[in-house]
Amino acid sequence: MSPTVQLAYCTNVHPGETLARTKAMLAQHAVRVRELVMAQSSADDARGPELGLGLWLSAQSARELLLEPDGVARFRDWLLERGLVVRTMNGFPYGDFHGETVKTRVYHPHWADPNRALFTLDLAKILAQLVEVGTRTASISTVPIGWRSDFRDGGHGGDGANIELAASQLEWTAERLAELEESTGVRITVDLEPEPGCLLDRAHHVVALFDEHLTSDRARTHLGVCHDICHSAVMFEEQDEALALYARQAIRVGKIQVSAALACAGAPRELAELAQFAEPRYLHQTCVLAGSGEVQFFDDLDKALDEMPDGPWRTHFHVPVHLEEFGRLSTTAREIPLALAAASRSDPPCFEVETYAWGVLPVHLRESDLAAGIAKELAWTRRALEHAGFGVRA
Repeated sequence: MSPTVQLAYCTNVHPGETLARTKAMLAQHAVRVRELVMAQSSADDARGPELGLGLWLSAQSARELLLEPDGVARFRDWLLERGLVVRTMNGFPYGDFHGETVKTRVYHPHWADPNRALFTLDLAKILAQLVEVGTRTASISTVPIGWRSDFRDGGHGGDGANIELAASQLEWTAERLAELEESTGVRITVDLEPEPGCLLDRAHHVVALFDEHLTSDRARTHLGVCHDICHSAVMFEEQDEALALYARQAIRVGKIQVSAALACAGAPRELAELAQFAEPRYLHQTCVLAGSGEVQFFDDLDKALDEMPDGPWRTHFHVPVHLEEFGRLSTTAREIPLALAAASRSDPPCFEVETYAWGVLPVHLRESDLAAGIAKELAWTRRALEHAGFGVRA
């Protein structure tokens, strides 16, 4: 019998610096996505009437929700009235993720800053109440410790950013999550999400962190990995090898983010088209694979374009997962089935479509109806999961 997995779309695609803004965006877009997804279903379809969300709340929104009398319970009812149910949460962006310039600010606070642990614990308290009755485990994805240059000089940054302090705060968080499980019956896992240019940007970095710093039983139980397919592809990792390494080291993958990056062979006309994707809001880390097999890293697309190295290019720009090419450019969408096929059957993760960059795509590539674009991604991902042998619960 095929294992049934949860599928959600990540709401960090919508602005949500306050709770009121979050609710307005969900009412405008998520409700419409649900209507479109339901319209695609057939009489013998196994999907339920609710749409699964990977909820993003800013630190301000989370605080507002917890300070409101019965705020989480009333928010859960508000969601259910609209056919929306929270499957997982994105705890990566802390502040305004749709500001004029985000860039490296998205990695702050890092895990050596107590504010990151406090924010994550707020999300865990919320998620434990939002998930459906009977849910045993749910994931919160988070910053992979921090941006690497913030942890310079062997892991000791000038602002107090060091790996030992970060690890101790992760261990402290795991202790609090264990207490939360005892009181609620729901195991919330905090899952580090490797990203190019961060202290953890490859699977073996995650393994080293657990082996050297996160050795307690509770750390192994309540901390894990969020595998973002786009990020792994940008680093030229083999999807199946990365996931197999986590499995060998008994590091649980709590969530797989279904996402795709930009790619090209590096021809001049391709790079001229790629330059259209250099924009001021988000960081677009770029890797180029040299003939020697070495991966050359650039922390933003414009810096790579200044140097124009030879070799295949991959750029961290989350593009719609159902598209394999843009003009002369291709995407890493072909990596997605490889990751899905390698995902665990015995303890399957939650799958979350995370294309947050719709609003900064070149104008001629944007969907006139954002909800329709998201619904297309969910339909494509559902088919890919079914082809990989999973049953899907939206």
